[in-house]
Amino acid sequence: METQVLVIGGGATGTGLVRDLALRGVQCLLVEKKDINAGASGGNHGLLHSGARYIASDQASARECCKEGAIIKRLAPQCVEETGGLFVAVKGDEETYIADFADRCEQCGIIATAIDPQAALEMEPSLSPDTIAAFAVADASIDPFKLSLDNLAQAGALGTSLLLHHKVVGFVKRAGRIEAVRLMDHRQGNEVLVHAGQIVNAAGAWAGEVAAMAGAHINMVYSQGSLIISQMRLGERVINRLRKAADADILMPAGTVSIFGTTSKRIDSPDQCRPTTSEIDAMIEDGMAMVPKLADTRFIRAYAGVRPLVRSGNGSDDRAVSRGYSLLDHESDGLDNFITITGGKLTTYRLMAEKTADLVCRRLGNSSPCRTAKDPLPASKEARYTEPGFTPKMWFKQKDPSDLLLCECEMVPTSVFNEIAAFLTHKGHRPGLREMGQRSRVGKGPCQGSFCSLRMAAHMYNEGMLNDGEGIGELKDFLNERWRGMQPLLWGPAVSQAELQEALHCGLLGLDVCETA
Repeated sequence: METQVLVIGGGATGTGLVRDLALRGVQCLLVEKKDINAGASGGNHGLLHSGARYIASDQASARECCKEGAIIKRLAPQCVEETGGLFVAVKGDEETYIADFADRCEQCGIIATAIDPQAALEMEPSLSPDTIAAFAVADASIDPFKLSLDNLAQAGALGTSLLLHHKVVGFVKRAGRIEAVRLMDHRQGNEVLVHAGQIVNAAGAWAGEVAAMAGAHINMVYSQGSLIISQMRLGERVINRLRKAADADILMPAGTVSIFGTTSKRIDSPDQCRPTTSEIDAMIEDGMAMVPKLADTRFIRAYAGVRPLVRSGNGSDDRAVSRGYSLLDHESDGLDNFITITGGKLTTYRLMAEKTADLVCRRLGNSSPCRTAKDPLPASKEARYTEPGFTPKMWFKQKDPSDLLLCECEMVPTSVFNEIAAFLTHKGHRPGLREMGQRSRVGKGPCQGSFCSLRMAAHMYNEGMLNDGEGIGELKDFLNERWRGMQPLLWGPAVSQAELQEALHCGLLGLDVCETA
């Protein structure tokens, strides 16, 4: 295969980059070892930052978040719920930080409006009665899956190609250039060789591993952040603890649910990323000071992502590492057609893509300017089903009794499943249960796939999408991923749910749950 630019990594930065380059007339191929947003882009709060979280630790990142958040709200409104946000302090929080908060925000260009604590309690009844200070900021909720799929859709319409489940396994180098990139197709088991004029490493937390294969070194730090999802939405706005960034200080509205977290835990490899019961217990205990309701909330899933941080110097506090991005040209490593973009945040993905595309285009001799800060991001048909509540409204409106629900928790009908499967097939990708979950709400409700996994597998057999024993592998893969998120939450109603899933899938079908999945 040949292309002008090969982009490695299908997260927000990678998909944003291929869109930026495609708008400049550059031919691209995007390769991803798993599926879209399989790393940190799919393992985060979904918070579109106002920047106020970083006013004390990283003012440059605070300013970037403020500016980029406004651009995304204006140009990609279909991906954003403009919830607004509150920063709230409770008794015992540092008074100096509270007193300086508004001024520090102003220094970064961030508007923070003081609110009477009683008024904040009326706005968000789940807040603690011990709230002593509150400020309103322009935080918002963003759907990272819709964002990446919309970027990829426009890039694809402009000629960008996509290879999913293709992992970089090596580089062919000669005289300071990478002549070809070796990919392993995990589905077919064969190796693919790609020749590209420029190669961009946008592999997130795996950027260091990819760079090492090319003979370059990046001082990566792997900081795991764990989060939990409630069954019901606990608030209308983003609720932040008014203190220096720490664990358990953000409650995030996300459609019909809320997401609470996060943590900062050093791990040795991004492949070790997995939430633990001890992390979750500590988060809830700490978070109850801000939102007491967390104590008796039913949580349906835990998940984790790895922050791809680049360290300069020494130190053990990962929250002290800059949240800014790192753009490396690797010329000091003797490579003139290899680039790494890593670090940063979901909120700054567009800026990261722009700066990377600028460097790529300089090397290619392409003088076309960036358009992503002015051109709206078109809403794509294939990304619309990630939105919570969209499919129930559509299904009720259609009033078609023959369109059976495959997922009752999230009300995803057969017609939606078939549409997503047809799109994947048309693009040359094999539809699977996890691929369906990335592009819709299937498996994300309270039952966590206990029932819909069986219905989907049966439907895929009926439609000829699965043959022979393929369904067993699909079920194991899908349910093991669900189990990863259920295992750290085994108390209260979650225990009953897990026992039901075990009875259905292990007892009835003999499918063993892999605890280390």
